[in-house]
Amino acid sequence: MLKLIITEAVVSKGYNDDPAVRYFSSNSENAGQVANFRIGKRVYDSKAEKNHRWLNFTVKAFGDMCERVKRMKLKEGSYINIIARYDEETWETKDTHETRTGVVLYLDEIEYASSGNGQKNGQTSSDGTAPQGGGAPAPQSGAPAPQSQPQGHPQGQTPPAPDPMPGGFTGYESFGDAGNPFF
Repeated sequence: MLKLIITEAVVSKGYNDDPAVRYFSSNSENAGQVANFRIGKRVYDSKAEKNHRWLNFTVKAFGDMCERVKRMKLKEGSYINIIARYDEETWETKDTHETRTGVVLYLDEIEYASSGNGQKNGQTSSDGTAPQGGGAPAPQSGAPAPQSQPQGHPQGQTPPAPDPMPGGFTGYESFGDAGNPFF
């Protein structure tokens, strides 16, 4: 079985009037509830229109992972990162009784993906924009401003330079013969 890591996937909307994430009881006595949803991942493809296309997968979560999905309250458009096992399922269609096979991902881990909008630590201002500055809190009135001198050295002195590496080692060693220009 293959293990996949998928980053910044989007939870797809449900079909017709179905919700994006559906929960139902398993046929097995020990499995409990099952969460079922679809994700999409945009990937680069030089042959596709506008150089990208979408990969779509069905994701199923059982037991503790199902409970985690419930607590996350996933909805259409949520960005997530997942680790899942790649497998195939076979089923029979209701109308034509044809046997179909499709890819399914069995969820092992899930988390929200970062928004990537320059927000740090989930902080935003009242207008929804990221905070300005370095993210450090401004000093309160009457509190002294922090000093920006190195710790452990008297004012006006710089710390000593680090010792050179023994034998003039630079961190780079060539592979093979020193006369070979390719190594």
